[in-house]
Amino acid sequence: SSGKNGNAIGFLMEYDRLSFVEAVEKLAGRLGLEIPREGGFSQRLVLDGPLDALAAAERYWRDQLKQAPAAVAYLKKRGVNGETAKTFGLGYAPESWDALTRLFPDPKHALEAGLLIEREGREGAYDRFRNRIMFPIRDTRGRVIGFGGRTLGNDPAKYLNSPETPLFHKGRNLYGLYEAKQAAKSALPYLIVVEGYMDVVMLAQHGVREAVATLGTATTAEHLHLLFKQTNKVVFSFDGDRAGRSAAWRALEQALPEVYGVRECRFLFLPDGHDPDSLVQEIGAEAFRALVDGALPLTAFLLSELEKQVDLNSLEGRAKLAALAQPHLAKLKEGPLRSLLTEELARRTRLSAAQIERLA
Repeated sequence: SSGKNGNAIGFLMEYDRLSFVEAVEKLAGRLGLEIPREGGFSQRLVLDGPLDALAAAERYWRDQLKQAPAAVAYLKKRGVNGETAKTFGLGYAPESWDALTRLFPDPKHALEAGLLIEREGREGAYDRFRNRIMFPIRDTRGRVIGFGGRTLGNDPAKYLNSPETPLFHKGRNLYGLYEAKQAAKSALPYLIVVEGYMDVVMLAQHGVREAVATLGTATTAEHLHLLFKQTNKVVFSFDGDRAGRSAAWRALEQALPEVYGVRECRFLFLPDGHDPDSLVQEIGAEAFRALVDGALPLTAFLLSELEKQVDLNSLEGRAKLAALAQPHLAKLKEGPLRSLLTEELARRTRLSAAQIERLA
């Protein structure tokens, strides 16, 4: 793969291979078969409304990337190679109000998919995404259901996501989950939850294919259901600063009812000034995986955060710890983890496990 300064042609060669649809078209052309088309732009063979509009947009934006030197230069500057861009289907939305709109003679499906915005008070629609690197977001079956776009201009909104649509729910989908599953030869040993699309892309490029990102929203119970369907171990990666710790705490509250049996949840706090993207570029995949392996177990994070609020040398402090822990303990399902945490709290508060249980 080309280095950061390798030429753009190398990037495009890595990036440009026939997609499934193009391959089907080539074959059909040879056999003299006609492929159903909608609005002159060749579509998936199954016409399915908004899903089709999304597939068409993905192909169009991928095509545009090959003709956008500034977009390719941006990706190269960030360290992304053509092969990685291809794996994630990265594209470019031109700086135009109607580049995508023109593909849809009838904008109904594209509007429903959140790709276009209706013009106020008059006919027609315009492009939601302009002058942005486009990240397709797939469902667990690999279908594009939405997009994230990173501006190449001075847009105050650095990242823009598709709006909530019947297909796309930020609280129910994870960026990169489909790609992580595709890359895994067998069961996923763990999934690392990061904050940004670029974190997922850069970790994958370095060989850490088990990363997913929440779509600009806090972790939800539905995210956890989705994660634990794929793996028994979820590692949340957050910045070590105050904002990162409070985001981690919100994730912990969602995770408590979901950790039981063989499931586990850990928290990885990154060194100052780093996100997973910059860190893996600096230290490499092996060192990054070592940090993941050493991530803080959920109960250790819980206890350390609660203990910051009390003085364990006083009776009042120990009573307060038991009281603070109570609602969290109550969220855990009956089982070994809850019993062990109860015993640990008993040890730290010098109450009996039975007294702690009675509180919960």
